[in-house]
Amino acid sequence: MHLTRLALTDFRSYTDVDVSLAAGVTIFSGPNGEGKTNLVEAVGYAATLASHRAAQDAPLIRRGADQAIIRAAVSTGANDALVEIELNAGRANRVRLNRTPLGRPREVLGVLRTVLFAPEDLALVKGDPGERRRFLDDLLVAMAPRYAAVRADYDRVLKQRTALLKSAGPKGGPKGNRQSREAVTATLDVWDAHLARTGAELLVAREHLVTALRPHVESAYQAVAGGDRGPAAIEYKRSFESQAPQQASPAASTAASTAAAGPSHGERVRAAELALREALLEVRASELDRGVCLAGPHRDELDLMIRDLPARGYASHGESWSMALALRLASFDLLRAGREDPVLILDDVFAELDTGRRDRLAALVAAAEQVLVTAAVPEDIPSLLTGAHYRVSAGSLSQADTLTEAPPQADSAAAPAVTVSSATGPAEPADSELASELADTELADSEPAEPVPATEAVPQTAGPDAP
Repeated sequence: MHLTRLALTDFRSYTDVDVSLAAGVTIFSGPNGEGKTNLVEAVGYAATLASHRAAQDAPLIRRGADQAIIRAAVSTGANDALVEIELNAGRANRVRLNRTPLGRPREVLGVLRTVLFAPEDLALVKGDPGERRRFLDDLLVAMAPRYAAVRADYDRVLKQRTALLKSAGPKGGPKGNRQSREAVTATLDVWDAHLARTGAELLVAREHLVTALRPHVESAYQAVAGGDRGPAAIEYKRSFESQAPQQASPAASTAASTAAAGPSHGERVRAAELALREALLEVRASELDRGVCLAGPHRDELDLMIRDLPARGYASHGESWSMALALRLASFDLLRAGREDPVLILDDVFAELDTGRRDRLAALVAAAEQVLVTAAVPEDIPSLLTGAHYRVSAGSLSQADTLTEAPPQADSAAAPAVTVSSATGPAEPADSELASELADTELADSEPAEPVPATEAVPQTAGPDAP
């Protein structure tokens, strides 16, 4: 999989830009603040319907414009696709696939898959648990787009249940009288069932994902850090006491993922649903006093360990970067398994790394089908990554000489030039259902729980973190 064209209208700093792309390495260089990251941010948005830098869409629309438009032409081994996204200020966004309007924007998820490396990735290690939960959910949707609906349903139920808890008021407060609490308690049973059903589906999918991701993280950390600076490990921790049997330890998780016997995905979901309902009953009194939901996937944690110590708080700056890179590299390995490579994006990452880590990272990603690199200083980019080179200045692109002479690639054309031509609508892509491809990770061997009514957006799983 690779992009063949990216066209932006009123997106961030770009009034109008249209660039043709090819397989292999493409470099965008230029001083800070000129718009390099805006280009790859648009690519990421076309893949995920979200920005890695902004929680809302408003900052993505150029100042003074009413809307921004992203057009991305994607080529795969089977067919081509054209993704068009219209970001509207104050109105619902619109998405077209091969010139055909989509009823729900999230139907485009899975057409373009990307793995983005960015300076913000350090928050995966040093940031709050919400950063790591978002990482898992984004990867889950990239592997099986149907989980976008599961994720949206859970967020909606969580928001409504939290509003109900707040309406009860603190015990002894003006709203915290016996009558109001009895009314809220009667309604909570219904919302507990909704939260447990949607939460169990998301929780178990995350646990399966972590089990599949673990060996890739371990090997990627060794490759990036170099020498014997590991081992690195990851572990999913529920916010309530009950843990899935296969998550008891890394060794047990690995054994469970390879053993033929054991509970099915559906059985694990049902067990998690019962456990979550019991946990909600146990913390109900505290929830009513505090007005927050204290159990569920929105409070779970992805533990990151280096040499059996928590990476957050114990890891050095270099070790933290190695762990963050290992998570992204593991995502890339998992997404490409048995399928086409996702598009790799390296956004100003090399400026953050020492020479050794730069070279090791370049060696690991150089063979990807398409790599998009941004850098303020071209010399920061290892010589192994050579290809088409554009200079970015004040929202415009100009083609530059390649950094070093690269050997010709059989599947890549000559360095593409900036163009203003319009793309024609490619053929309809094949069905993106990934159930059979995800069989090894057990992420889609059952239908999702019956959803509550969905909205158009794909919200981020958020919520208060455990104290």
